[in-house]
Amino acid sequence: MYSVDTIIQWYREHAADLRAAREQQRELLAQRDMHPKLDDIEAEIAYLTVRALRPHTVIEIGSYHGWSTSWLLRALRDNGDGVLHTFDRVDHARRTLPEELTRTRWRFVHGDVRAAELPDDPGFVLVDALHTAGFARWYTAFVLDRLKPGVAVAVHDIYHGRRPWPNSEGSVLLGWLRERRIAHLTASRHGDPDLHDHLAGVKRRLHLSAPVHSGRHDPMAFFSTVEGSENGSPV
Repeated sequence: MYSVDTIIQWYREHAADLRAAREQQRELLAQRDMHPKLDDIEAEIAYLTVRALRPHTVIEIGSYHGWSTSWLLRALRDNGDGVLHTFDRVDHARRTLPEELTRTRWRFVHGDVRAAELPDDPGFVLVDALHTAGFARWYTAFVLDRLKPGVAVAVHDIYHGRRPWPNSEGSVLLGWLRERRIAHLTASRHGDPDLHDHLAGVKRRLHLSAPVHSGRHDPMAFFSTVEGSENGSPV
């Protein structure tokens, strides 16, 4: 699912809608105190994943002030279908997200996701929550291992350097991926600078290069679950 050619194709197919979404995100950031944690490229790949796959159910674990949430909600809105289920121990996003995005497509659960019941059969899962090895061991076992094959997944805060730090969330996740022989992709400046620069060039040609925000947080890993990865019952 996550190949360079596929992502470039997504950029080209959805360039007009992505351009509009970027302008709307820029306006939202000017109006609300959002504290963005996602770099533009990884936010756009998350948006494009939802646009391309058209999942009816999306799960987000961790929203903080709702920057990633707003990107996902715009993708569902542009698809004309789907619901985002967000789980977080803080509820800042309730106050920062505009009602026109949340009114019909957002379900927010305030509390620890480890005590919550997740919706069945998600098509996309984004994890950006407690960045510890212990929490990573929980979500790999109790969320990722229970997904059906073919579910798209994005996990933030993996590539702060060329490789994840020892005994970190990143090392746990990449170990889980290796054990199951699941390939992953990152557009991180540290993890894969060549891909990052390549996508930046694609964006320039599509007139999508002006930054939405000035942050340089881009350590996200993208992958999809596969047959034979010891997946159990679907979440």
